[in-house]
Amino acid sequence: MDDKRAAWIALNLVLAEKRKLATMIMTRFADPVDVFRAAPSDFSDWRIGPDTARRLLAPEAMERGLREMKDAENKGFQVVTLEDEAYPQTLREIFDPPLVLYCLGKVEALKAPALAVVGARKPSAYGRAMAESLSREAARRGLLVVSGLACGIDTQSHWGALAAGRTLAVLGSGLDVLYPAMNRPLARKIAEQGAVVSEFPLGSKPLGFHFPLRNRIISGLSLAVIVVEATLRSGSLITARLALEQNRDVMAVPGNATSDLSAGTNWLIQCGAKLVTRWEDVAAELPDYVRTRLARPDADSRPLTPDLSPDEAVVLEALKADAPMSVDDLVEATDYSVSELLSILLGLELKGAAAQVPGKKYLRRI
Repeated sequence: MDDKRAAWIALNLVLAEKRKLATMIMTRFADPVDVFRAAPSDFSDWRIGPDTARRLLAPEAMERGLREMKDAENKGFQVVTLEDEAYPQTLREIFDPPLVLYCLGKVEALKAPALAVVGARKPSAYGRAMAESLSREAARRGLLVVSGLACGIDTQSHWGALAAGRTLAVLGSGLDVLYPAMNRPLARKIAEQGAVVSEFPLGSKPLGFHFPLRNRIISGLSLAVIVVEATLRSGSLITARLALEQNRDVMAVPGNATSDLSAGTNWLIQCGAKLVTRWEDVAAELPDYVRTRLARPDADSRPLTPDLSPDEAVVLEALKADAPMSVDDLVEATDYSVSELLSILLGLELKGAAAQVPGKKYLRRI
């Protein structure tokens, strides 16, 4: 079994960035071990670059796979191969599934019914609020919220889901190269309740072309993809296109007609994407067995709000989800002094109930 697992990992070391070739090879070879037993003539009719051919045929290829497997174990990662029981069936069904997934966290999360929520890296307050709300409501009802750990909508989606359930982050880098660095604490929190995954070998940098590859996993894992905010040149539209190619539903949150951040989502709606503004809109498009869970949250679901002190509850009530408020605004809306508010806001941030945004302003998170 170790040899078989090492062969999958060794193959991925060579082909993680070469998806078409990986698909061709797995069509010809039933067993990954057979690839490394092949002769040069077995690849003579393929357009394989000399470097790729050399790496596939190198005597030490399997040894590299074994070393990578041990390194992953030493770092606390699990490696799920394409033929493992833990590998998600939805992802196995796409045209070019990843050969392996490096996983940090709870592997069983990979097989949960999932919903992708993606969007702009520099969203508006409206976009952040919508991403959090939709993600929180979906997670509260048992769905796994999938996104890409990027700044902006991805981050808000993960936080929203964590407030009520589980989420999964798909990286465009190696699992030991968490990117962006500012979201490393978030990644650790995600791993506690869900999982962080990557198909890229250990040490892989967050190269630009990795992210479109990453996007096919986000959509492939999911029953549907929701785009919250996106420009016409956004990578989120790539995810939407991939979702359609994978026969997934595409949904979009409408936005201001004069805003560039809404141009992509409004265009998707014009092209036939389902317009969604609340979780009921999302539920209506999902399979029956999932829709039932959305309509009736489990009785033992985690509470929507954390335990708050009376002061924290007052300030949280004053905060808005779609309009950032300064400390001065909160002084006017409450009876607290600036120093008292700063202490209360810190407590709300630590509990995930509020977030500070640029301009030293605050948004309600739950």
